[in-house]
Amino acid sequence: MSGLVVQGVTVKAGERTILDGAGFTAPAGAVTGLIGPNGAGKSTMIGAVMGLRRLVRGTIAFDGANLPAMLPAERARLCAHVEQFATTTERLTVGDVVGLGRVPFQSAWQAAPSAQDETAVASALAAMGMATFANRLYQLLSGGEQQRVQIARALAQEPRMLLLDEPTSHLDIKAQLLVLDVLRAQAQAGCTVLLAMHDLNLAARYCDHLVVLDAGKVVAEGTPADVLDPDLLLRVYGVAATIVQVPGKPYPLVIYDSAPNTD
Repeated sequence: MSGLVVQGVTVKAGERTILDGAGFTAPAGAVTGLIGPNGAGKSTMIGAVMGLRRLVRGTIAFDGANLPAMLPAERARLCAHVEQFATTTERLTVGDVVGLGRVPFQSAWQAAPSAQDETAVASALAAMGMATFANRLYQLLSGGEQQRVQIARALAQEPRMLLLDEPTSHLDIKAQLLVLDVLRAQAQAGCTVLLAMHDLNLAARYCDHLVVLDAGKVVAEGTPADVLDPDLLLRVYGVAATIVQVPGKPYPLVIYDSAPNTD
């Protein structure tokens, strides 16, 4: 199939198993959400797909190609990654940071950005509502503004697969909706989009496909309507919830009834 196929992936940190035989698909042209409690393995899974975590066993393929076997430069021409936290002490402008997304396509002797590079950077900044920030210092921006710049950098990479770890965690509500609308547009244009999320209602609204991780294992996979049910939320999150279908909306709404018992 086209898109991402993860099969039987196990990742360890020392003697501790973080991912335990995990497998799922993230189809091309769709937004796939990785959900699950803290420590479930979501960030590790994204790192494994990007070749940042060594596999003890298992396979990861994108459009049939073996991702872990690729050279980093080759993988960077296919996949863009947005980490949960990205900082720098360098005095880079916003335009400089977004321009880093073009590095995988530039030759070693290229003295200046090409017209294609400049167009990609400008388009990405505009998509994230950051065009007027291009000449500002990145390190002086708020956390939410920096997050939008990092997503713009990934968009400038013009990837076939986007991987984002909690892309809305530092954003206000308006910016969250902007980012997720842009990611849906990327998927509709044929991109494979995989993002780790905590907000189940945003996941239900924007994701076509959900993958539930718990203790390093995939425990459910399917559409939001298929995956989000009270029994699963109680089992995985320890939270009682009611699932409501809002009239006129194609996605379910999660209403939390009680907090987990911490006794």
